[in-house]
Amino acid sequence: MGDWPLLSIVTFLPLVGAIFIFLIRGEEELVARNARNVALWTTVITFAISLLIWINFDNSTAQFQFVEQGTWIGAGINYHMGVDGISMLFVILTTLLMPLCILASWESITVRVKEYMIAFLVMETLMIGVFCALDLVLFYLFFEGGLIPMFLIIGVWGGARKIYASFKFFLFTLLGSVLMLIALLYMYVDAGTTDIPTLMSHNFDPEVQKWLWLAFFASFAVKMPMWPVHTWLPDAHVEAPTAGSVILAGVLLKMGGYGFLRFSLPMFPVGSEVFANLVFTLSIVAIIYTSLVALMQEDMKKLIAYSSVAHMGFVTVGIFTFTDQGVTGSIVQMLSHGLVSGALFLCVGVIYDRLHTREIARYGGLVHNMPRYAFFFMVFTMASVGLPGTSGFVGEFLTLVGAFKVNTWVAALATTGIILGAAYSLWLYRRVVFGQLVKEDLKGMLDCNRREILIFAPLVVGVFWMGIYPAPFLEVVEVSVANLVEQHEAALEAARQTMTAAAQVGN
Repeated sequence: MGDWPLLSIVTFLPLVGAIFIFLIRGEEELVARNARNVALWTTVITFAISLLIWINFDNSTAQFQFVEQGTWIGAGINYHMGVDGISMLFVILTTLLMPLCILASWESITVRVKEYMIAFLVMETLMIGVFCALDLVLFYLFFEGGLIPMFLIIGVWGGARKIYASFKFFLFTLLGSVLMLIALLYMYVDAGTTDIPTLMSHNFDPEVQKWLWLAFFASFAVKMPMWPVHTWLPDAHVEAPTAGSVILAGVLLKMGGYGFLRFSLPMFPVGSEVFANLVFTLSIVAIIYTSLVALMQEDMKKLIAYSSVAHMGFVTVGIFTFTDQGVTGSIVQMLSHGLVSGALFLCVGVIYDRLHTREIARYGGLVHNMPRYAFFFMVFTMASVGLPGTSGFVGEFLTLVGAFKVNTWVAALATTGIILGAAYSLWLYRRVVFGQLVKEDLKGMLDCNRREILIFAPLVVGVFWMGIYPAPFLEVVEVSVANLVEQHEAALEAARQTMTAAAQVGN
């Protein structure tokens, strides 16, 4: 693409769209219609431009590509953007889900439409910025900035307990990030820069690494979210509007996993090694405990929210195996979960718009008058279970292979999550879709319209593409993951030698 600042264009184009919407004036109905159109076209164009990143991406190198660098604050803090095989596909995932969210909100959001669309476009800029930033201060601003629009989306357009849910979400994530800010300040003083590629090769003191790792872990564990700091997620999902849940599950949760891959493994290898068993323990508890909790839910959104915590448990297991298969599996699992969980929340949104309840017991027999809906719901349920041929299988399989190479007990216990996942997912599907259509208000429910089919179609394609032919996705991440694992092992060996030398001097 020559000298085009492609990443900056993709990152800040939604912000330009938000400014356009802000300037719209006129009658309320006309403003709402124009706001929807501007938001839709902005997100579609952003997605189209982001595809140029994938098309022009070089799979053969682990180096950062499309790099943009310029003076910002100075003194080692600069505007630095770039993507590698680990981050690039998350940019594509974000830009794909955004136009679908706008379409999903087309008829259901009728109050303060202009402000709603502005919040979503600002959210898109901040989310893409997280995956493109190559400066730690820039990353932190994008990472924390995303709290504000999501706080407003839940707090203004959410359900009955929206204020409680939005404050809980905000306080949980902010508390974890305060520790990360303290660690960031130490790293800047120690290394003299906040440049992420430079920090990756900087040898922090092995003892200090453990504290830095814990500080970053506090932030990323809440964002994932890992057990036991996951309690904000079910509340946030239940109260958020449908599109808010899609973005929350589809993109925001991935920032925690991405943070582990970008910071914890390469920068704090000693800390990662020391606390790997802690991560395995928390992940196994998350997989088994939240799956059992999901089986007891009466609200569809809560069930899917708890399933997200269980699926993120597989991601953290894969990352901390420090193997090529485990790390690759965790990335594929995050991408798959972004599509599948987003689609499941959209499925809930479709019937919620018609009946205005998410209570599982209120439904039953929808296959009789909503066959298209039943098909879409079935595809995404099977992908969530990890059926071979769907995207869910590839990520879970690779993650478990990586876990098996490191610790067979971890692999065996994690596998129980697949069985429990099938139990709660199929239980939900059976209750909602199968059975006799006896309730009068259900008989009048209409099947998916053209707008809803248009939303589900690309997600179905993505689920089967990743499941049947995952090579294009695996090729993107392969070299970068291999480089990450090699760097981690080399840094760990260097740290061991430093500690050995220090011990000898002490003796």
